[in-house]
Amino acid sequence: MAFTRAERLISNAEGMDAIVIANDGEPFLDSTFWYLTEQASGTFEGSFAVVGKDGSLDVIVSVLEEESASEGVGEVHVYHDREERERFIRDALSGCSKVGFNMHSATYAAVQYVRKVAEGIEPVDAGKVIGDTVSVKDEKEIAATKEACRISSEVAGEIPDYLSEGVSEKEVAARMDSRMRELGGTGNAFDTIAAFGAYSSQPHHMPCDYRLRKGDAALFDFGSKYGRYCSDMTRTVFLGKPPEVLERAYEVVREAQLAGIAEYRNGASASAADLAARKLIDGTEFKGRFIHSFGHGIGMEVHQDISVSPRSDQVLKAGNVVSAEPGIYIPGVGGIRIEDTCLITEDGCEVLTSFDHSFTVI
Repeated sequence: MAFTRAERLISNAEGMDAIVIANDGEPFLDSTFWYLTEQASGTFEGSFAVVGKDGSLDVIVSVLEEESASEGVGEVHVYHDREERERFIRDALSGCSKVGFNMHSATYAAVQYVRKVAEGIEPVDAGKVIGDTVSVKDEKEIAATKEACRISSEVAGEIPDYLSEGVSEKEVAARMDSRMRELGGTGNAFDTIAAFGAYSSQPHHMPCDYRLRKGDAALFDFGSKYGRYCSDMTRTVFLGKPPEVLERAYEVVREAQLAGIAEYRNGASASAADLAARKLIDGTEFKGRFIHSFGHGIGMEVHQDISVSPRSDQVLKAGNVVSAEPGIYIPGVGGIRIEDTCLITEDGCEVLTSFDHSFTVI
């Protein structure tokens, strides 16, 4: 028997009578709302999705969002004023005591508002329950993720064509963003990172006016969205022969990624991949230069529950989508990162992004 997303969510929510997802307006919008309703469009400010103990889904929206909401799932209730909205909330939570909220994203004001409207409820944190549920993707989600990965992979293959001496980080990042849209992407998964030369040693560098020079590393961390689902990948190439230390670092990072990916499978500890990659890197001259975790969950948000870190106590499940992104960073010289988006399967993983991982000099 196939379960709806609302049914899956509430089945994981032991002790909760309902779960409320509140979209309180920009920038306080929760992707869990679209996960549950499967709606393709609409911002749905001032809207609520209420999952009942029986797996029912009440979608409460203003008349502004009526048409868009009708394209999704759940029982849609359209309000025309504040009083009508509050009546729908009370009806949806009638008889409920403990009510879960996504405390990772819900505003204090939104929780207190529902608490006032539906008298007698006790708000509890449903953040972990939501994270555990959305981290296991269904077929529809996997299909959208694969399409997002196809788009970003095609752009990755074109990167060498975008590079020449004197081009700026901003110029290349803008071209990549435009190209992902041309190929069918519905937006960026996050702000594209383009980091040249010494800037590539900064994992979260934002593109600036620095212009590419001979011998520079050129690191790109980027992703597309498709149907609200994200891809995430990093490619590092070089304009002319780089310092030998970066060439050695590249090969170590490539081997470390393979070592980590080999640990990706259903039932494996999420820490195993990081520990395998870290052990390999720390056994070289680059010990201590891997300064972040090996990966993270990916979904409607590019950073979603599942921490692939050395301290993670989570267990991977078939249907998880995670990144694989070891790196080595040498301040003042440059950095290397190689990243792919991976789908956890019963007996291993499927790498969803594709590009030439070999050492590439342009």
